[in-house]
This record gives sequence, C-alpha cells and structure tokens, in this order.
Amino acid sequence: MMSSRRSQGCCCLSHFNQDNGRFLLLAALIAVYLGAGATVFSALERPSEVEAQHRWNRTLQNFSQTFNISMPELRDFLRRYEAAVAAGIRADALRPRWDFTGAFYFVGTVVSTIGFGMTTPATVAGKVFLIIYGLFGCAGTILFFNLFLERIISLLAFIMKACHERQLRRSGLLPTNVRRGSAISEVDSLAGWKPSVYHVMLILGIFAITLSCCASAMYTAVEGWNYIDSLYYCFVTFSTIGFGDLVSSQNAVYQNQGLYRFGNFMFILMGVSCIYSLFNVISIVIKQVLNWLLKKFGCRCCSKCHKSSARLGRRNAITPGSRFRRHNISVETDGQYDSDTEGRRLSGEMISMKELTASNKVSLAILQKQLSEMANGYPRNVSMNSKQNGFSAGIGALAIMNNRLVETSDSR
Repeated sequence: MMSSRRSQGCCCLSHFNQDNGRFLLLAALIAVYLGAGATVFSALERPSEVEAQHRWNRTLQNFSQTFNISMPELRDFLRRYEAAVAAGIRADALRPRWDFTGAFYFVGTVVSTIGFGMTTPATVAGKVFLIIYGLFGCAGTILFFNLFLERIISLLAFIMKACHERQLRRSGLLPTNVRRGSAISEVDSLAGWKPSVYHVMLILGIFAITLSCCASAMYTAVEGWNYIDSLYYCFVTFSTIGFGDLVSSQNAVYQNQGLYRFGNFMFILMGVSCIYSLFNVISIVIKQVLNWLLKKFGCRCCSKCHKSSARLGRRNAITPGSRFRRHNISVETDGQYDSDTEGRRLSGEMISMKELTASNKVSLAILQKQLSEMANGYPRNVSMNSKQNGFSAGIGALAIMNNRLVETSDSR
C-alpha cells in the first residue's frame, strides 16, 4: 500500500516537473530565438540605418546653409512636422482619419490586436474609452478566433476522414456494401481515427499562402506597392504584428473604392483567422519537440515508477475499481469497494459475484460511452492518459485541439 502511494506520488511529481520543465525549456528556447533574431536583424539593417542617418545629416546641413536657417530652428520645425504626422496630417491628400469609415477601420485594428499605429486617439476621453473598449473587444475577438479554430479543425477532420474512408474502400479494406457514415463502418474501420497535425498544418499553410498571394496581387494593383512589399504587409497584418509602415486603404480616392474596401476587409478577416489557426497548429508541433527533448533529458524516476506500476498491475487479476478510476466515469454499483483490500488481491484469489457484476456494469457503461463518442465524431472526455503526451486539457486553443488530432489524442 505504501509502495503504491509512493509510486503514485512520484508519478504526479514527475508530471508536475514535466510541465514546469516544458515551460522553462520553452522560455529558454524563446530567449535563444530572440537573441538569434536580434543578431540577424542587426547585421542586416544596422548598416542601412547608419547610411540613412549620414545622408539625412548631410541634407540638413545643405538645407541650413542654402536657406540661411540655423540648425536649432530647423530641428524645431521638424519636431512640429513629426507631431502633425502623428496626428494624421499628411502632405499628400489622404482620407480623413476620424470619419465613420476611418474610425471603423481603427476599431477593427484595435479589437484584432493589429494596431497599425497610423491612427491614435489624441484626447483624454478617447484614450480612456479605448482602454474600456479594447478590453472587451479584444476578449470577444479572441473568442471568435478560438471558435473559428474549432470549426476549421472539425471541418478538416471531417473532410480528411471522408477521404481516408474513400481510400479504404478503393483499396478493398472497407466493404463497399456498408453505407457511408454507418455505425458498422465507424466501429469496424475508422474507430478513433483522427487527422495528423502535420496534414492539418500543411492544409492551413497552403491556404494561408494562397490567400496571401491573392491579397498581395490586389494590393500591388491598387496601392502601387511592389509584390514583395505586399507579401510583407500581408504577413505583418494577418499575424497581427501591425508595424504600420505599410497600411492599406489610406488614400482619399480609389478606383472602385467600395469594392476595394470590402475586399480589403474580407482579406484581413480571413487572413487573421487563418494565420491564428496555423500558429496554434504549429504550437502543437513545437510542443511535440519540447516533449521529445524532455524525454531525452528524462529522469530515472519515471522508469522506476513504470516498473513498479507494471508489477502492481500483474498482481491484480480482476480489480473492478481500477477500471473505474482509469476512466473516471460515475456509475452506481450495488456495493462499495474496500479501499484497504482493493489493489492487493492476488491473481489466485476469488472475487465475489457482487464485484464481478459491478465490473461488468462499469465495462458496459464505458462501451456505451465510447460508442456515443464515435457517433458524435470525436471523444469528448479527456483521459488522464493524455498527460503522457503532454497535451492535458489546458485552456484556449490547446483545449480546443486536445484529443482531436492524432498527436493530441489520449490513445498515444
């Protein structure tokens, strides 16, 4: 009894340490990733920045000498110009920033967390309202993205499952006389089948690339940007980075203006939703890599715990309570189990008819639950065995994808 409690506590501690280890390892990898990115961008962009600064200083000196203006006066004028630009004033004719369409564009960048920065509230009342508005707006939009992710995963799983069933029918592994989607087909051939995260990632990646290429073609034709800049803008916008160096739909007049603004809105909406889903699917792959690394650096305690639990399992011939604990299903039985003697019954001992009946009831309830889950298309319960993959129930997007892909299934 004490050994089983010790092994159970050791396993819980190992899962706790694995969760913390995964978090710390991810934090360390992000820090290394940030350092590598800073090194690369500094090597790529710093020479151009230094050269641009030298050119600008020479331009200021020539302007000051040509028009006999002192450098302090010239810099003061430039500061006023920068303040005007921050307020939305441009030398070229641009559309108003705070009419209804401009304000609608602004609140769209707020709730989607893009935040281009080309329009910002200047009044105190506007800044206070932005804090309250953004709090509920961003939360609601994140919920929308999560619901979109849930539906896109379900749709892809349904399509890929239908394709898999069709491939089985063509190869002769599935009888052709069985009606598609029937209970026999589900139980015999496709029970528990789930799509792979790599296939879902590939499909979402292809769709995101296609969407970005189509949007870039539109921006190149309408905004006059080159195609690389348009692709760059699509990624910065769809990923909600939102630098603000390139912003679409800012000119006062466009050809087919209404159609272009509607297309711009739809491209941004679909792009942000698709890239959000793709990022979350990629996070599953990253988590798999973290689990693999943790397994490589795993402690010896886990193997000892598995050996002790295997020895304990061999000692138990039939223990109805063990099935009850494994699946965590509330089933009323005819009697109560003795916690002191449960788990200690040797394989040669007899069990009572009452316990055998209770065990059969538990098994029947589990079978009925599994059949109901397969009829609904996916298991809705989260087994404790999912801890073995490191994909516990979680919250947010990870909770949505939990147990819906092969790599997040509790059967692995």
